[in-house]
Amino acid sequence: MGDDGLTDRSLPSIEELQSRLFEVQDRISAASTDGATVAIVGVTKTFPAVLIRRALAAGLVLIGENYGQDLEAKAAELAGLDPAPQWHFIGQLQRNKIKRLAGIVDVWHTVDRSSIVSELEKRAPGAHIYVQVNTTDEPQKAGCSEAESAQIVDEARAAGLQIDGLMTIGPTSGEDPRPSFERLRSLAEQHGVGGLSMGMSGDYETAVACGATVVRLGSVLFGPRG
Repeated sequence: MGDDGLTDRSLPSIEELQSRLFEVQDRISAASTDGATVAIVGVTKTFPAVLIRRALAAGLVLIGENYGQDLEAKAAELAGLDPAPQWHFIGQLQRNKIKRLAGIVDVWHTVDRSSIVSELEKRAPGAHIYVQVNTTDEPQKAGCSEAESAQIVDEARAAGLQIDGLMTIGPTSGEDPRPSFERLRSLAEQHGVGGLSMGMSGDYETAVACGATVVRLGSVLFGPRG
């Protein structure tokens, strides 16, 4: 049993994960308006490394983590696996985290200010990133404002970072997420970036209908956290 109280037996099996993944893929296909491929990042926050092993065996390679210390520990435990997880960092970024994670993270989803761009330029040259935008104007959320997004994108380009797209989190208040997703799509068009990392377990179908290219899914694949 891990520190989170979950036992191996309480976690979904490889077969269960495959079934859930197929169902999500079917829902994505039904929600898509253009048939474009949508990447699925499995969010394994608070889950033990054994679940990631099962996810990889089920065909889910993109793995999202929120906490730097957890990511370091899991990456060390899973080193040498084939296929290896592609690590997506989706938690709030701080400069000291970048130094520790630069050799681990494949894609950074939460770049939202100049100091983070500068640190990535220094610690992870050419890193693949998403610029996080707060499209709901909720003060508790990370992410640059829509007005600031052009500057962050320009700075990231000048720093030689690879901008895979923009990222946002839908409203936490239960409101319709469509307006925030549509705003992100509009901003991406304005800034000339193609990727849209948006949509979580409760709203990913709406996100896909609005043009998401990446969805970040936890409970719909892995079940409740301990």
